[in-house]
Amino acid sequence: MMGCELCPRRCGARRQEGQAGVCGARGLRAARAGLHQWEEPCISGQRGSGAVFFSGCPLGCVFCQNYQISHEKEGMDLTASQLARVFARLEEQGAHNINLVSPTPYVEEIIEALELYRPHVPVVYNTSGYERVETLRRIDPYVDIYLPDVKYVSPEISQKYSGVSDYFEMASQALLFMLEKKPQAVFDEEGLMRRGVILRHLVLPGNLRQTYLLLDWMEENIPKETYISLMGQYFPAGRAADFPEINRRLKPGEYQRACSRLLSKGFDHGFFQDLESASGEYVPDFDLSGLEEER
Repeated sequence: MMGCELCPRRCGARRQEGQAGVCGARGLRAARAGLHQWEEPCISGQRGSGAVFFSGCPLGCVFCQNYQISHEKEGMDLTASQLARVFARLEEQGAHNINLVSPTPYVEEIIEALELYRPHVPVVYNTSGYERVETLRRIDPYVDIYLPDVKYVSPEISQKYSGVSDYFEMASQALLFMLEKKPQAVFDEEGLMRRGVILRHLVLPGNLRQTYLLLDWMEENIPKETYISLMGQYFPAGRAADFPEINRRLKPGEYQRACSRLLSKGFDHGFFQDLESASGEYVPDFDLSGLEEER
């Protein structure tokens, strides 16, 4: 039996035998499912995005706002058929889409669930960007919208904050694949995205150089019509206190410079944030809400 090679770590864990991968995943595990209002406006809409928050993550970001589930792996185990029922309930509740948050370790189970129940609303692949193209190629026929967060460019920075030196190498390849597969952003009459890619970038305090390097790469490699979400919502979470340079919120001037640089590169499709969004109150409770019926 082959070990797990879904993410770029290719750790080889024999998860079907109960061995946990580097991501912490064994079987399918999630911590919350519900209507989520805090995505981009064209994703959340009026009723909310049907977000399923999966436990575990291929990265080890020290500042993760979902540290409780990404690092501590809190949640409950599900089967693919149970996950399919979760998708159906979210759709019944009026979700504009099914939003798979940190889905990479569970691509095979998610495909099985989507084979059992294919939603009538778009499926969103909401990812850290640390992906193998081979895995994306497997899930792509089931995905309508890609929502990757490309965090940084320099290997030493990604190693320091996320525990991997090949982050940008893999994330940039993944992004180009996503844009190739979903090149045209499509919206409905309500302004909700039905198909396409939104490239997210979280601006980190004290790390504007990473933002500038990413924007330089974007200028040379991706279409100007790409939708960009430049996020200023960073606040110290997880183990950020161990890294003094990121143990604070963004200064308004930092975010303004990032926004100005983005516009100077010719990207004018997308979203900026109010810095008041940099608050823990927008992080959901990972209390198994929306999963109770599957206990």
